[in-house]
Amino acid sequence: MATELNKEKPLIVTQTIDHPRQSVFGSFFSVFLENKAAVVGGLIILFYIFIAIFAPVLAPYHPHEINLDNKLTPPSIEHWMGTDDKGRDILSRILYGSRLSMGVGFAAVIFGAFFGISLGLIAGYYGKWIDSIIMRCMDVLLAFPGILLALAIVSALGPSLVNVTIAVGAFSVPLFARIVRGSTLEVKQLEYIDAIRSLGAKDGTIIFKHILPNILSPIIVQGTLRVATAILSAAGLSFLGLGAQPPSSEWGTMLSSGRDFLFTAPYIAIFPGLAIAFLVLGFNIFGDGLRDAFDPRMKK
Repeated sequence: MATELNKEKPLIVTQTIDHPRQSVFGSFFSVFLENKAAVVGGLIILFYIFIAIFAPVLAPYHPHEINLDNKLTPPSIEHWMGTDDKGRDILSRILYGSRLSMGVGFAAVIFGAFFGISLGLIAGYYGKWIDSIIMRCMDVLLAFPGILLALAIVSALGPSLVNVTIAVGAFSVPLFARIVRGSTLEVKQLEYIDAIRSLGAKDGTIIFKHILPNILSPIIVQGTLRVATAILSAAGLSFLGLGAQPPSSEWGTMLSSGRDFLFTAPYIAIFPGLAIAFLVLGFNIFGDGLRDAFDPRMKK
């Protein structure tokens, strides 16, 4: 009996192993949420996305509805932001214009990122003369100021919102290419890439399955910051008459139509200008927050 009592029962130890991906995302969000300005920027972007999606529901009037009896009406209960020289409700036009301005910004960045990432991966992975040719072409594009390059492209293609998207996206290509090339050069030197190559993996598999996922952080940050620049550049081109054409409710076009009434009806230009300013501010501080969250040196 004593022998049975002295027998020790097996000790069962349970150990909880945190999934590395969960810990990485948890660390990322904890650092990001500590940056209050970045959180505010994210909320601003979400607000603009919300009004862009639900513009037909939120807009009190049709954006192209002309009412000459109410032209140049100052802000009031019926028209919260007043009306323009054709009697169109400015609030409704800004709500619908968010679709155009944000659409151009995102489309231009996607256009630039697609070609920039592709060229950067090829240049960084293969190197040698391929790298030299691609990067010298990127240097030529970088030699021109972005807005001047966009002006040249739009002047050649003609004024339209689609051509503005292509023009604004074109001067984003070299920026993405340089970032991706540098990150690719760093990652391809790692030992696990050599191990994968020794197992017979093809170049396409190595590039898109093992290199690209490991360099997404700087791409995401750069893409977020470039959206703000793209929106601002597209609005500038539309302001000059090279982008969206009347009666479009794109914000740059609204600014252009309101410059003739800066002294008599300044609200025509003030409200679209504020819409652009707050959206660009939101993307900038949100991008800064992403950069800090992705940077290991900022993590405690």
